[in-house]
Amino acid sequence: MTWNSMKLTRRRMLTLVGLSCAAAGSCALQPKIGPLPDGQRLERIRTSPNHAGGEFHNQLPTELFTGEGGKVSSMWDFLFVPKDRLKPDHPLPMVGTDLRALAGRDEAAVWLGHSSLFLRTGDHTVLIDPVFGSYAAPFFFMNRAFGGDYPYAAHAMPEIDCLIISHDHWDHLDHATLTALRPKVKAVVCPLGVGAILEEWGFDPAIIHEADWYESVQAGRNLLVHVLPARHFSGRWISRNKTLWAGFMIETAGRRVFYSGDSGYGPHFAQIGERFGTVDLAIMENGQYDPNWKNIHMMPEEAVQGAMDLRARALLPVHSGRFCISNHAWDAPYERIAAASAEKPFRLLTPRIGEVVDMDNESQLFDAWWKTTKQADGRMSG
Repeated sequence: MTWNSMKLTRRRMLTLVGLSCAAAGSCALQPKIGPLPDGQRLERIRTSPNHAGGEFHNQLPTELFTGEGGKVSSMWDFLFVPKDRLKPDHPLPMVGTDLRALAGRDEAAVWLGHSSLFLRTGDHTVLIDPVFGSYAAPFFFMNRAFGGDYPYAAHAMPEIDCLIISHDHWDHLDHATLTALRPKVKAVVCPLGVGAILEEWGFDPAIIHEADWYESVQAGRNLLVHVLPARHFSGRWISRNKTLWAGFMIETAGRRVFYSGDSGYGPHFAQIGERFGTVDLAIMENGQYDPNWKNIHMMPEEAVQGAMDLRARALLPVHSGRFCISNHAWDAPYERIAAASAEKPFRLLTPRIGEVVDMDNESQLFDAWWKTTKQADGRMSG
């Protein structure tokens, strides 16, 4: 049996086991899934201009599956067609930065893998879409993280002035991570409906700020978070689009940081650019893309165009490097975005997981670490 055949057989077996567990285990999973919005929260959702017919909608018509064969063909390709190099065969280099030591430092960004981010800006600590566990799925054997000693955990986090959650998908909203972080969090900003899950997980409703697109939340002194459109979808189990998905502009004194969330390319980036002007740092999703679902995840070249639409001074690509939820080689997002960013009017930032980006240092450079095929040790001290 070839290596590709072995990987394909394993993927099929895990899928079948997962489907069986899904059929039998929804009750046991309920705490992790979280509830759907109801009561006053649902009444507010129904007044949203982005909600109709019982669900949220994108600004543009957005078919989830865009391959010639539609959903069935796309899922067949995803599950049963062999793919090469979906995960690295060696631990990726990571920097074990002590995030608590950054408490007295301003204007720093730390990518923690996939879409998890730590920011120090305007004397505030912001944590975005944290997933610190070894899998991002309903079951521990699905969507396993890349190999290596991951250096970040909830207990090592400092106090979080503002926790931002972009949407309810498993690789952005993790039960174990958030329940462990809960005592450290002072405020939460999330799209409409997501607060129902956080409240069920023990977060104080008084600190949960749910907002619609183009609404703003004063999340701290001189910390303003604007909830903005994204082109995606939501759903943690069977129900779909009952909660909203979003991008964010994080404004502190003299600083604008944009986070795209999960999003396909669309005119919303140019609209945001027109509204806010120059963006100091654009954090753009750059992974898990495929022609079969091109409307809901950007190709790397589209992430570059989105950064230009936003008038970004610097681009930090995320949504790769830790989990595989697509068909492309693990390092393809980095190769493509590096090529597409050549001679563009922004700096491309490609830190290792855990490497500190100094947002005030325009001369800071990062090497093409993904080209290093082997590391004696996948974790480096910082």
